[in-house]
Amino acid sequence: MELNANKEDASLTRACLEGDELAFKELLDKYLKPIHSFLFYMVKDTSAAEDLTQETFIKVWKNLRKFDQEKSFKTWLFAIAKNTALDFLKKKKTTPFSFFEDEEGNNRLDDVSENLILPDEILERKDIVREMEDELAKIPEKYRVILTLHYKEDFTLSEIAEILGRPYNTIKAYHSRALLQLKKAFLDK
Repeated sequence: MELNANKEDASLTRACLEGDELAFKELLDKYLKPIHSFLFYMVKDTSAAEDLTQETFIKVWKNLRKFDQEKSFKTWLFAIAKNTALDFLKKKKTTPFSFFEDEEGNNRLDDVSENLILPDEILERKDIVREMEDELAKIPEKYRVILTLHYKEDFTLSEIAEILGRPYNTIKAYHSRALLQLKKAFLDK
């Protein structure tokens, strides 16, 4: 499915470069909500996330000619969004940026397959999700961003490495550490 999405994105980006404004609108419609969610996660401010989403798509529009058609548009788009959020946070100076550095300073819950979900099960699931979000908030942000991109936005670890500008092995290690921290948090309860 990801391969088809990449082909569709490649076709739309080519159409954009040929002057088809409707193609850009299709890309915007496809990625507006995921980019907004990602930016909200990064800045934790609804108004700022809306502004940064708009700024991200303006940057995409202005820089589309620089996009390497051999690469994933989605990965490129999320990298622009990440950089836009980091620029905002640097100006705001409220968040330490060490969460994007490794020790050396280098820069789903599984779905239950039941046909009928009872109201008490829905409430229990909401409690589990709330509990998971609470525990997720306690782990270092450098781990949270990887888990969010991987499990919520469905990026591969190699795509996350590209988005964050980190080596693949660093992202893989952070992913493992994040899962271990979450597991430990739930086992300690």
